[in-house]
Amino acid sequence: MNITIIGSGYVGLVSGTCFSEMGNKVTCVDIDPIKIEKLNKGIIPIFEPGLDKMVLKNVKNKNLFFTTELDKALKDSEIAFIAVGTPMGADGSADLQYVLEVATSIGQSMQKRLVIVDKSTVPIGTADKVKATIQKELDVRNSDLEFNVVSNPEFLKEGAAIDDFMKPDRVVVGADSEVAFELMKQLYSPFLRTHDRFITMDIRSAEMTKYAANAMLATKISFMNEIANICEKVGADANKVRIGIGSDKRIGYSFIYPGAGYGGSCFPKDVKALTKIAKEHGYESKLITAVEEVNDAQKLVIAQKIVKRFGEDLTGHTFGVWGLAFKPGTDDMREAPAIYVIKELVKRGAMIKAYDPKAVNEAKEHYLKGVQNVHYVDSKYEVLKNSSALVLLTEWKEFCSPDFEEIKNQLNLPIIFDGRNQYNAFNLEKKGFEYHQIGKK
Repeated sequence: MNITIIGSGYVGLVSGTCFSEMGNKVTCVDIDPIKIEKLNKGIIPIFEPGLDKMVLKNVKNKNLFFTTELDKALKDSEIAFIAVGTPMGADGSADLQYVLEVATSIGQSMQKRLVIVDKSTVPIGTADKVKATIQKELDVRNSDLEFNVVSNPEFLKEGAAIDDFMKPDRVVVGADSEVAFELMKQLYSPFLRTHDRFITMDIRSAEMTKYAANAMLATKISFMNEIANICEKVGADANKVRIGIGSDKRIGYSFIYPGAGYGGSCFPKDVKALTKIAKEHGYESKLITAVEEVNDAQKLVIAQKIVKRFGEDLTGHTFGVWGLAFKPGTDDMREAPAIYVIKELVKRGAMIKAYDPKAVNEAKEHYLKGVQNVHYVDSKYEVLKNSSALVLLTEWKEFCSPDFEEIKNQLNLPIIFDGRNQYNAFNLEKKGFEYHQIGKK
Protein backbone atom coordinates (compact mmCIF):
# COMPACT_ATOMS: atom_id res chain seq x y z
CA MET A 1 0.00 0.00 0.00
CA ASN A 2 0.92 3.65 -0.37
CA ILE A 3 0.79 5.36 3.00
CA THR A 4 1.38 8.89 4.23
CA ILE A 5 2.42 9.52 7.84
CA ILE A 6 1.97 13.16 8.88
CA GLY A 7 4.26 13.97 11.78
CA SER A 8 7.74 12.48 12.14
CA GLY A 9 7.99 12.43 15.90
CA TYR A 10 8.07 9.33 18.07
CA VAL A 11 4.76 7.74 17.02
CA GLY A 12 4.93 8.82 13.39
CA LEU A 13 8.50 7.72 12.78
CA VAL A 14 8.13 4.35 14.50
CA SER A 15 4.80 3.62 12.77
CA GLY A 16 5.98 4.70 9.33
CA THR A 17 9.22 2.74 9.59
CA CYS A 18 7.47 -0.45 10.69
CA PHE A 19 4.89 -0.17 7.91
CA SER A 20 7.72 0.24 5.39
CA GLU A 21 9.43 -2.84 6.83
CA MET A 22 6.45 -4.87 5.57
CA GLY A 23 6.91 -3.61 2.02
CA ASN A 24 4.53 -0.67 2.02
CA LYS A 25 5.61 2.57 0.35
CA VAL A 26 5.60 5.05 3.21
CA THR A 27 6.15 8.80 3.00
CA CYS A 28 6.68 10.61 6.30
CA VAL A 29 5.74 14.28 6.18
CA ASP A 30 6.87 16.98 8.60
CA ILE A 31 6.74 20.78 8.49
CA ASP A 32 10.25 21.00 9.97
CA PRO A 33 12.67 21.07 7.00
CA ILE A 34 15.71 20.58 9.25
CA LYS A 35 14.24 17.38 10.72
CA ILE A 36 13.42 16.10 7.22
CA GLU A 37 16.92 16.93 5.98
CA LYS A 38 18.45 15.02 8.89
CA LEU A 39 16.16 12.03 8.37
CA ASN A 40 17.11 11.90 4.70
CA LYS A 41 20.74 11.76 5.84
CA GLY A 42 19.99 8.93 8.25
CA ILE A 43 20.12 11.10 11.39
CA ILE A 44 17.37 9.93 13.74
CA PRO A 45 15.97 12.62 16.11
CA ILE A 46 14.98 10.19 18.88
CA PHE A 47 16.57 7.23 20.61
CA GLU A 48 14.64 3.99 20.24
CA PRO A 49 16.48 0.64 20.13
CA GLY A 50 16.61 -0.76 16.58
CA LEU A 51 14.90 2.20 14.93
CA ASP A 52 17.97 3.73 13.26
CA LYS A 53 18.93 0.49 11.47
CA MET A 54 15.36 -0.11 10.27
CA VAL A 55 15.06 3.45 8.95
CA LEU A 56 18.34 3.23 7.03
CA LYS A 57 17.42 -0.19 5.61
CA ASN A 58 14.06 0.92 4.27
CA VAL A 59 15.33 4.24 2.92
CA LYS A 60 17.94 2.25 1.01
CA ASN A 61 15.26 -0.17 -0.24
CA LYS A 62 13.12 2.80 -1.35
CA ASN A 63 10.21 1.87 0.87
CA LEU A 64 10.57 4.86 3.19
CA PHE A 65 10.68 8.54 2.18
CA PHE A 66 10.77 11.86 4.02
CA THR A 67 9.40 15.17 2.74
CA THR A 68 7.84 18.49 3.70
CA GLU A 69 5.39 18.39 0.75
CA LEU A 70 2.08 16.96 1.87
CA ASP A 71 0.33 17.35 -1.48
CA LYS A 72 2.89 15.19 -3.26
CA ALA A 73 2.80 12.57 -0.50
CA LEU A 74 -1.00 12.30 -0.67
CA LYS A 75 -1.11 12.04 -4.47
CA ASP A 76 -0.89 8.23 -4.56
CA SER A 77 -1.76 7.40 -0.94
CA GLU A 78 -4.66 5.24 0.13
CA ILE A 79 -4.25 5.94 3.85
CA ALA A 80 -3.00 9.04 5.67
CA PHE A 81 -2.07 8.84 9.35
CA ILE A 82 -2.20 11.93 11.56
CA ALA A 83 0.62 11.48 14.08
CA VAL A 84 1.34 14.99 15.29
CA GLY A 85 1.66 16.07 18.89
CA THR A 86 -1.26 16.77 21.20
CA PRO A 87 0.50 18.71 23.97
CA MET A 88 -1.18 19.26 27.30
CA GLY A 89 -2.80 22.64 27.73
CA ALA A 90 -2.67 24.69 30.92
CA ASP A 91 -6.04 23.25 31.99
CA GLY A 92 -4.94 19.65 31.40
CA SER A 93 -6.80 19.17 28.13
CA ALA A 94 -5.16 17.89 24.96
CA ASP A 95 -4.35 20.68 22.51
CA LEU A 96 -5.79 19.73 19.10
CA GLN A 97 -4.26 22.67 17.26
CA TYR A 98 -1.79 20.61 15.26
CA VAL A 99 -4.25 17.79 14.53
CA LEU A 100 -6.80 20.22 13.08
CA GLU A 101 -4.11 22.09 11.13
CA VAL A 102 -3.22 18.77 9.48
CA ALA A 103 -6.90 18.07 8.81
CA THR A 104 -7.16 21.46 7.08
CA SER A 105 -4.11 20.70 4.94
CA ILE A 106 -5.50 17.28 3.99
CA GLY A 107 -8.79 18.85 2.90
CA GLN A 108 -6.85 21.33 0.76
CA SER A 109 -4.49 18.77 -0.76
CA MET A 110 -6.24 15.41 -1.22
CA GLN A 111 -6.89 14.36 -4.80
CA LYS A 112 -8.54 10.94 -4.39
CA ARG A 113 -10.57 8.87 -1.96
CA LEU A 114 -8.65 8.65 1.30
CA VAL A 115 -8.86 6.99 4.69
CA ILE A 116 -7.57 9.42 7.33
CA VAL A 117 -6.38 7.83 10.56
CA ASP A 118 -6.05 9.54 13.93
CA LYS A 119 -2.90 7.91 15.36
CA SER A 120 -2.27 10.65 17.89
CA THR A 121 -3.83 10.27 21.32
CA VAL A 122 -6.87 12.53 21.05
CA PRO A 123 -9.95 13.33 23.15
CA ILE A 124 -13.23 11.57 22.49
CA GLY A 125 -15.00 13.30 19.62
CA THR A 126 -11.83 14.37 17.80
CA ALA A 127 -12.65 12.26 14.74
CA ASP A 128 -15.86 14.28 14.30
CA LYS A 129 -13.83 17.52 14.39
CA VAL A 130 -11.27 16.15 11.92
CA LYS A 131 -14.07 15.04 9.59
CA ALA A 132 -15.81 18.43 9.75
CA THR A 133 -12.53 20.28 9.15
CA ILE A 134 -11.68 18.22 6.07
CA GLN A 135 -15.22 18.49 4.70
CA LYS A 136 -15.16 22.27 5.13
CA GLU A 137 -12.05 22.51 2.95
CA LEU A 138 -13.53 20.18 0.32
CA ASP A 139 -16.67 22.34 0.22
CA VAL A 140 -14.53 25.40 -0.44
CA ARG A 141 -13.04 23.49 -3.38
CA ASN A 142 -16.49 22.35 -4.55
CA SER A 143 -15.11 18.83 -4.32
CA ASP A 144 -17.19 15.69 -3.83
CA LEU A 145 -14.21 13.49 -2.90
CA GLU A 146 -15.11 10.74 -0.45
CA PHE A 147 -13.12 10.04 2.70
CA ASN A 148 -13.35 8.24 6.02
CA VAL A 149 -11.90 9.16 9.39
CA VAL A 150 -10.65 6.30 11.54
CA SER A 151 -9.35 6.08 15.11
CA ASN A 152 -6.34 3.75 15.52
CA PRO A 153 -4.72 4.44 18.90
CA GLU A 154 -1.08 3.47 19.44
CA PHE A 155 0.09 1.30 22.33
CA LEU A 156 3.85 1.66 22.03
CA LYS A 157 6.20 1.40 24.99
CA GLU A 158 9.27 3.59 24.71
CA GLY A 159 12.33 1.37 24.66
CA ALA A 160 10.35 -1.51 23.12
CA ALA A 161 8.37 0.30 20.43
CA ILE A 162 9.64 -1.65 17.43
CA ASP A 163 8.76 -4.99 18.98
CA ASP A 164 5.39 -3.64 20.15
CA PHE A 165 4.52 -2.52 16.63
CA MET A 166 5.82 -5.56 14.78
CA LYS A 167 4.22 -8.01 17.23
CA PRO A 168 1.17 -6.19 18.60
CA ASP A 169 -0.94 -7.79 21.31
CA ARG A 170 -3.93 -5.95 19.78
CA VAL A 171 -4.76 -3.53 17.00
CA VAL A 172 -7.75 -1.34 17.84
CA VAL A 173 -9.62 0.33 14.96
CA GLY A 174 -12.66 2.54 15.31
CA ALA A 175 -14.56 3.37 12.13
CA ASP A 176 -18.04 3.94 10.71
CA SER A 177 -17.43 2.32 7.33
CA GLU A 178 -16.87 -1.26 6.22
CA VAL A 179 -14.60 0.06 3.48
CA ALA A 180 -12.36 1.66 6.10
CA PHE A 181 -12.40 -1.44 8.33
CA GLU A 182 -11.40 -3.64 5.40
CA LEU A 183 -8.56 -1.38 4.27
CA MET A 184 -7.14 -1.15 7.82
CA LYS A 185 -7.39 -4.92 8.22
CA GLN A 186 -5.42 -5.40 5.00
CA LEU A 187 -2.79 -2.95 6.21
CA TYR A 188 -2.30 -4.69 9.55
CA SER A 189 -2.68 -8.29 8.36
CA PRO A 190 1.12 -8.90 8.02
CA PHE A 191 1.51 -7.97 11.68
CA LEU A 192 -1.18 -10.40 12.82
CA ARG A 193 -0.20 -13.61 11.02
CA THR A 194 0.24 -15.68 14.17
CA HIS A 195 -2.82 -14.36 16.00
CA ASP A 196 -5.88 -12.43 14.98
CA ARG A 197 -6.20 -9.55 17.41
CA PHE A 198 -7.72 -7.02 15.08
CA ILE A 199 -10.37 -5.37 17.27
CA THR A 200 -13.05 -3.26 15.64
CA MET A 201 -15.42 -0.84 17.33
CA ASP A 202 -17.09 2.54 16.92
CA ILE A 203 -14.85 5.59 16.70
CA ARG A 204 -15.57 7.09 20.12
CA SER A 205 -14.93 3.78 21.86
CA ALA A 206 -11.56 3.51 20.09
CA GLU A 207 -10.65 7.06 21.15
CA MET A 208 -11.61 6.19 24.73
CA THR A 209 -9.67 2.91 24.73
CA LYS A 210 -6.26 4.59 24.71
CA TYR A 211 -7.11 6.86 27.64
CA ALA A 212 -8.68 4.01 29.59
CA ALA A 213 -5.65 1.74 29.06
CA ASN A 214 -3.13 4.36 30.20
CA ALA A 215 -5.28 5.42 33.15
CA MET A 216 -5.59 1.79 34.27
CA LEU A 217 -1.81 1.24 34.15
CA ALA A 218 -1.17 4.53 35.92
CA THR A 219 -3.67 3.46 38.58
CA LYS A 220 -1.77 0.23 39.23
CA ILE A 221 1.46 2.19 39.68
CA SER A 222 -0.04 4.76 42.04
CA PHE A 223 -1.89 2.07 43.98
CA MET A 224 1.32 0.13 44.58
CA ASN A 225 3.17 3.28 45.60
CA GLU A 226 0.37 4.09 48.03
CA ILE A 227 0.67 0.58 49.48
CA ALA A 228 4.46 1.02 49.69
CA ASN A 229 4.07 4.23 51.67
CA ILE A 230 1.71 2.47 54.09
CA CYS A 231 4.18 -0.42 54.38
CA GLU A 232 6.85 1.97 55.60
CA LYS A 233 4.50 3.27 58.29
CA VAL A 234 3.43 -0.13 59.62
CA GLY A 235 6.75 -1.97 59.30
CA ALA A 236 5.83 -4.19 56.33
CA ASP A 237 8.01 -4.83 53.24
CA ALA A 238 6.44 -3.63 49.98
CA ASN A 239 8.75 -5.90 47.97
CA LYS A 240 7.23 -8.95 49.63
CA VAL A 241 3.71 -7.57 49.45
CA ARG A 242 4.20 -7.08 45.70
CA ILE A 243 5.06 -10.77 45.28
CA GLY A 244 2.14 -11.77 47.45
CA ILE A 245 -0.47 -9.86 45.45
CA GLY A 246 1.16 -10.35 42.05
CA SER A 247 0.84 -14.12 42.35
CA ASP A 248 -2.92 -13.60 42.07
CA LYS A 249 -3.59 -14.03 38.34
CA ARG A 250 -6.34 -11.43 38.53
CA ILE A 251 -3.72 -8.84 39.53
CA GLY A 252 -0.44 -10.02 37.94
CA TYR A 253 3.04 -8.56 38.36
CA SER A 254 2.97 -5.87 35.69
CA PHE A 255 3.07 -2.26 36.90
CA ILE A 256 3.09 -3.07 40.62
CA TYR A 257 6.73 -2.27 41.38
CA PRO A 258 7.16 0.38 44.09
CA GLY A 259 9.15 3.35 42.88
CA ALA A 260 9.60 7.07 42.49
CA GLY A 261 6.46 7.53 40.38
CA TYR A 262 5.65 7.37 36.69
CA GLY A 263 6.68 9.90 34.04
CA GLY A 264 6.97 10.01 30.26
CA SER A 265 4.86 11.44 27.48
CA CYS A 266 1.73 9.34 27.95
CA PHE A 267 0.64 8.54 31.49
CA PRO A 268 0.84 12.05 33.03
CA LYS A 269 -0.74 13.73 30.00
CA ASP A 270 -3.45 11.13 29.40
CA VAL A 271 -4.50 10.83 33.06
CA LYS A 272 -4.86 14.60 33.29
CA ALA A 273 -6.70 14.76 29.93
CA LEU A 274 -9.16 12.02 30.94
CA THR A 275 -9.95 13.91 34.14
CA LYS A 276 -10.60 17.02 32.05
CA ILE A 277 -12.77 15.10 29.56
CA ALA A 278 -14.88 13.72 32.40
CA LYS A 279 -15.28 17.17 33.96
CA GLU A 280 -16.38 18.68 30.64
CA HIS A 281 -19.17 16.12 30.56
CA GLY A 282 -20.31 16.76 34.11
CA TYR A 283 -18.56 13.88 35.84
CA GLU A 284 -15.99 14.13 38.64
CA SER A 285 -13.46 11.30 38.21
CA LYS A 286 -12.36 10.97 41.83
CA LEU A 287 -10.24 7.85 41.39
CA ILE A 288 -8.32 9.12 38.35
CA THR A 289 -7.73 12.47 40.06
CA ALA A 290 -6.32 10.61 43.07
CA VAL A 291 -4.00 8.60 40.80
CA GLU A 292 -2.44 11.84 39.58
CA GLU A 293 -2.19 13.31 43.10
CA VAL A 294 -0.46 10.19 44.46
CA ASN A 295 2.02 10.22 41.59
CA ASP A 296 2.83 13.91 41.99
CA ALA A 297 3.67 13.29 45.64
CA GLN A 298 5.61 10.10 44.89
CA LYS A 299 8.11 11.91 42.66
CA LEU A 300 9.45 13.68 45.74
CA VAL A 301 9.60 10.65 48.07
CA ILE A 302 13.31 10.02 47.45
CA ALA A 303 14.14 13.70 47.97
CA GLN A 304 12.19 13.60 51.25
CA LYS A 305 14.16 10.54 52.37
CA ILE A 306 17.40 12.39 51.65
CA VAL A 307 16.22 15.45 53.60
CA LYS A 308 15.18 13.25 56.53
CA ARG A 309 18.65 11.69 56.58
CA PHE A 310 20.82 14.78 55.99
CA GLY A 311 18.61 17.66 57.22
CA GLU A 312 16.67 20.50 55.63
CA ASP A 313 19.85 22.36 54.59
CA LEU A 314 21.89 20.27 52.14
CA THR A 315 24.64 22.84 51.62
CA GLY A 316 28.02 21.12 51.43
CA HIS A 317 26.56 17.81 50.24
CA THR A 318 26.99 16.33 46.77
CA PHE A 319 24.69 13.55 45.57
CA GLY A 320 25.56 11.17 42.75
CA VAL A 321 22.52 10.45 40.56
CA TRP A 322 22.17 7.35 38.38
CA GLY A 323 19.49 7.83 35.75
CA LEU A 324 17.68 10.84 34.29
CA ALA A 325 15.25 9.34 31.75
CA PHE A 326 11.77 8.48 32.99
CA LYS A 327 12.46 4.80 32.21
CA PRO A 328 15.30 2.71 30.75
CA GLY A 329 15.62 2.28 26.99
CA THR A 330 14.83 5.88 26.08
CA ASP A 331 16.24 9.40 26.28
CA ASP A 332 12.78 10.78 27.11
CA MET A 333 12.74 12.92 30.27
CA ARG A 334 9.18 14.21 30.09
CA GLU A 335 7.82 14.27 33.66
CA ALA A 336 10.75 12.11 34.82
CA PRO A 337 11.08 11.81 38.63
CA ALA A 338 14.74 12.84 38.26
CA ILE A 339 13.65 16.37 37.31
CA TYR A 340 11.72 16.82 40.55
CA VAL A 341 14.26 15.12 42.82
CA ILE A 342 17.23 17.06 41.45
CA LYS A 343 15.45 20.43 41.58
CA GLU A 344 14.36 19.80 45.18
CA LEU A 345 17.88 18.87 46.30
CA VAL A 346 19.48 21.81 44.49
CA LYS A 347 16.90 24.17 46.02
CA ARG A 348 18.16 23.02 49.42
CA GLY A 349 21.78 23.78 48.58
CA ALA A 350 23.01 20.40 47.30
CA MET A 351 25.39 19.77 44.43
CA ILE A 352 24.45 17.07 41.91
CA LYS A 353 26.62 14.83 39.77
CA ALA A 354 24.49 12.94 37.26
CA TYR A 355 24.94 10.15 34.75
CA ASP A 356 22.53 8.61 32.25
CA PRO A 357 23.48 6.46 29.22
CA LYS A 358 21.17 8.38 26.85
CA ALA A 359 19.39 11.32 28.45
CA VAL A 360 22.21 13.70 29.46
CA ASN A 361 21.74 15.94 26.42
CA GLU A 362 17.97 16.14 27.04
CA ALA A 363 18.71 17.23 30.60
CA LYS A 364 21.25 19.84 29.54
CA GLU A 365 19.24 21.29 26.66
CA HIS A 366 15.71 21.09 28.02
CA TYR A 367 14.52 19.63 31.30
CA LEU A 368 17.30 20.78 33.64
CA LYS A 369 18.56 23.65 31.51
CA GLY A 370 19.61 26.56 33.69
CA VAL A 371 19.43 24.56 36.93
CA GLN A 372 22.52 25.50 38.93
CA ASN A 373 24.94 23.10 40.59
CA VAL A 374 24.18 20.13 38.34
CA HIS A 375 27.20 18.51 36.71
CA TYR A 376 27.07 15.72 34.15
CA VAL A 377 29.68 12.98 33.92
CA ASP A 378 30.51 10.22 31.43
CA SER A 379 30.39 7.10 33.60
CA LYS A 380 28.39 5.68 36.46
CA TYR A 381 31.29 5.45 38.88
CA GLU A 382 32.43 9.00 38.17
CA VAL A 383 29.35 10.38 39.96
CA LEU A 384 30.40 8.75 43.22
CA LYS A 385 33.65 10.57 44.00
CA ASN A 386 33.18 13.05 46.87
CA SER A 387 29.44 12.34 46.96
CA SER A 388 27.54 11.90 50.21
CA ALA A 389 25.26 9.24 48.74
CA LEU A 390 24.23 7.46 45.55
CA VAL A 391 20.69 8.12 44.29
CA LEU A 392 19.26 5.61 41.77
CA LEU A 393 16.32 7.01 39.76
CA THR A 394 16.26 5.01 36.48
CA GLU A 395 16.75 1.24 36.33
CA TRP A 396 19.10 1.01 33.32
CA LYS A 397 20.63 -2.45 32.83
CA GLU A 398 24.13 -1.17 33.54
CA PHE A 399 22.96 -0.18 37.02
CA CYS A 400 21.43 -3.56 37.89
CA SER A 401 24.52 -5.37 39.23
CA PRO A 402 27.20 -2.78 39.99
CA ASP A 403 30.44 -3.25 41.89
CA PHE A 404 29.28 -2.41 45.41
CA GLU A 405 32.82 -2.40 46.80
CA GLU A 406 33.74 0.22 44.21
CA ILE A 407 30.65 2.22 45.19
CA LYS A 408 31.60 2.05 48.87
CA ASN A 409 35.20 3.03 48.20
CA GLN A 410 34.24 6.05 46.08
CA LEU A 411 31.42 7.52 48.20
CA ASN A 412 32.16 9.75 51.19
CA LEU A 413 29.51 7.75 53.05
CA PRO A 414 28.26 4.25 52.13
CA ILE A 415 24.66 5.36 51.57
CA ILE A 416 22.32 4.42 48.72
CA PHE A 417 18.86 5.86 48.04
CA ASP A 418 17.16 3.43 45.67
CA GLY A 419 14.18 4.94 43.86
CA ARG A 420 13.44 1.69 41.99
CA ASN A 421 14.12 -0.94 44.67
CA GLN A 422 16.76 -2.48 42.42
CA TYR A 423 19.06 -3.58 45.18
CA ASN A 424 16.69 -4.99 47.79
CA ALA A 425 17.96 -8.54 47.13
CA PHE A 426 21.67 -7.72 47.60
CA ASN A 427 21.73 -7.59 51.43
CA LEU A 428 23.43 -4.20 51.27
CA GLU A 429 23.29 -3.71 55.02
CA LYS A 430 25.57 -6.77 55.43
CA LYS A 431 27.92 -5.19 52.86
CA GLY A 432 28.23 -2.14 55.10
CA PHE A 433 25.73 0.15 53.37
CA GLU A 434 23.00 2.33 54.73
CA TYR A 435 20.25 1.42 52.28
CA HIS A 436 17.05 3.42 51.72
CA GLN A 437 14.33 2.07 49.42
CA ILE A 438 10.62 2.55 48.66
CA GLY A 439 8.13 0.78 50.90
CA LYS A 440 10.42 -0.50 53.64
CA LYS A 441 11.87 1.19 56.72
